[in-house]
Amino acid sequence: MFTTLLKSPIPFSSSFNSTQNPSKTQKGNHSFNKNSKFSVSKTHRNGPIKMPTPPWMKGPLLLQPDEVLKPTTKRSSNNNSKAPEKALFGKESGVRGKKVMKKIIRDVEKLQGNGVLDDNQIGKFEEFEIGNWLEEIGSDGEVKKIDRKMPWVREEEKVVFRRMKKEKVLTQAEIILDNDLLERLRKKAMRMRKWVKVMKAGVTQAVVDEIRLVWRNNELVMLKFGVPLCRNMDRASEIVEMKTGGLVVWCKKDVLVVYRGQNHWLTSNGRRVFNNLASDNNTTMSQEKSNASTWGRSLNGEDRDENNQPVVGSLYERETDRLLDGLGPRFIDWWMRKPLPVDADLLPEVVPGFRPPTRLSPPKTRPKLTDEELTNLRKLAHPLPFHFALGRNRNLQGLANAILKLWEKSLIAKIAIKWGAQNTDNEQMANELKDLTGGVLLLRNKFLIIFYRGKDFLPQGVANSVMEREMALRRCQLIEEDARVKVAETFQVANEPLAKTSTVGTLAEFQDIQTKYGVLEKENNELEIQIEAQKENLERELRNQERKLAILNGKIEKSATKLAKLNSSWQTAEPDLDLETITEEERECLRKIGLKLSSCLLLGRRGVFNGVIEGVHQHWKHREVVKVITMQRAFLRVIYTAKMLVAESGGILVSVEKLKEGHAIIIYRGKNYRRPSKLMTDHLLTKREALQRSIELQRIGSLKFFAYQRRQAILDLKLKLVL
Repeated sequence: MFTTLLKSPIPFSSSFNSTQNPSKTQKGNHSFNKNSKFSVSKTHRNGPIKMPTPPWMKGPLLLQPDEVLKPTTKRSSNNNSKAPEKALFGKESGVRGKKVMKKIIRDVEKLQGNGVLDDNQIGKFEEFEIGNWLEEIGSDGEVKKIDRKMPWVREEEKVVFRRMKKEKVLTQAEIILDNDLLERLRKKAMRMRKWVKVMKAGVTQAVVDEIRLVWRNNELVMLKFGVPLCRNMDRASEIVEMKTGGLVVWCKKDVLVVYRGQNHWLTSNGRRVFNNLASDNNTTMSQEKSNASTWGRSLNGEDRDENNQPVVGSLYERETDRLLDGLGPRFIDWWMRKPLPVDADLLPEVVPGFRPPTRLSPPKTRPKLTDEELTNLRKLAHPLPFHFALGRNRNLQGLANAILKLWEKSLIAKIAIKWGAQNTDNEQMANELKDLTGGVLLLRNKFLIIFYRGKDFLPQGVANSVMEREMALRRCQLIEEDARVKVAETFQVANEPLAKTSTVGTLAEFQDIQTKYGVLEKENNELEIQIEAQKENLERELRNQERKLAILNGKIEKSATKLAKLNSSWQTAEPDLDLETITEEERECLRKIGLKLSSCLLLGRRGVFNGVIEGVHQHWKHREVVKVITMQRAFLRVIYTAKMLVAESGGILVSVEKLKEGHAIIIYRGKNYRRPSKLMTDHLLTKREALQRSIELQRIGSLKFFAYQRRQAILDLKLKLVL
């Protein structure tokens, strides 16, 4: 190819023009390099030419020289558009993967649409057609087909189902009242500013009486709910309509407006009828509520069962109601979503003949729960509905009996503590229920109590079967014993008395052994186990205390070493033998002067160091007396500090006085006082060293106190082990 390039006339003409215009020569060379592929195709007319191929083609593309496309000179109106063959053969830079493949597909479609490829080229491309099957040549030369989806094949559009909107259920007011009347009542309700407050206890009889009192003068009454009913206003409206007989016409956030109705009774008889309706049992009210909700849903076209009766509630509610049927009356003032739990306060306080259930663990299992099982049971109990609502602390035999019935169908019993109930104690409730049922307490707080029936729980039917089986075994043993005695009497020697008959291997012998030694051996074994456990605990605690004492002793030695090093770096001054004396009158006068001084020198935890002596001399520069206040509590330590100040400064101790702030040490400089040339002495500690010494003294004192406590604990443990 290089020789053909030298023989072509294009380089010769460009070199000839280079002497005339160098700039044109550069442009000519550039254009030559640009179109070098096509110049090669013009020279090679004897054999096929290898053309560039797309990335998906695995074989070479060989074309004859007359089949090679020639570049078009016509420019497109759009400068950004590329020639089809350049778009196919050119390199794509800056993008990778899926985008490149999509762009190549579009370019191929453009080539086919423009008719650039002729029949021969199309035939050659068909050899490398990309379909669902790819051909691969194996090591043995055989062609294998692999069904593989290519990355540029567009996936089918996914079908997206939109969330269905919840159908609006008509309220009782919308069903019964006219639209004009309902609109008028709602406009009036928006302007109301006075309301009746509903507290934690819910819609009580006092709230109902207050609502009826408002209805005497006004057809509407506004209710403002607190927790917990404010969290479920749908349930709140149902309770209000059921207990008052009114209609909820307007609702916003935690506020309800109730209409008294067109047939409102204002007479005393009418009020008495309302009171009778409100005092009905919970079963009747629940039935009325279910009938009203059934009527509203039937108008909306709800599903019906096999008996052509409308289905009330969801499957979740129906299954929970079926689980709780027969356990007791429902709690009407329930503040959460349905189903309604059983009202435990209406269950009997004492059940005649009640006793805790029989418990028997399966073979090779322990009744105690592991941590993992406890966590799993708590997670399982979280989404379950509440089965009972409780508001009293004691006399829970009726609730315990209902829980035992529930455990025959469910593993977990979930109890809600009523809001607004006075003096509720969840700990007392849980302890009494645990004693009555024998269950496992999973969770307890001020809102709920959750019990698990336990691994050793036996339903009543299974417990009865076990008892019957044990009684049958005892009867069989008695029958065998009677048969053995009869056989022994048959083969008895006539002269031998019956009392000397051997009982070896009989049931009577086994029962005698169990009576004499069985209970005693069991008690002894339990006592020995308890003693061994206590001994092991004491030995473990003794080793722990000894280890802690060894650590404290090491710290004491380390602190003592640091303290000895600091103490060796300072020494007290020798007392002056030629002391100046003062009279009692002078001492009293100097004491009064010192007490009246407003300026003083504070002595902190560092004690006496070189900075304190410098401060004393600075005070003596302007006055004859200095007052030093120390915070030390022990009077002997105060006297020692005063003597040390006198020895280091060379002054005269006037007095030591007890003040509210601490102790005041008054020192007189003397009549023959001369200010020293160097105020800070070298034989005392510096400020930093004095602080370190104070910290080490405090540390070693605390460590010795704790070490003393450890020694006393070790002595007590050794004494317990000996006894």
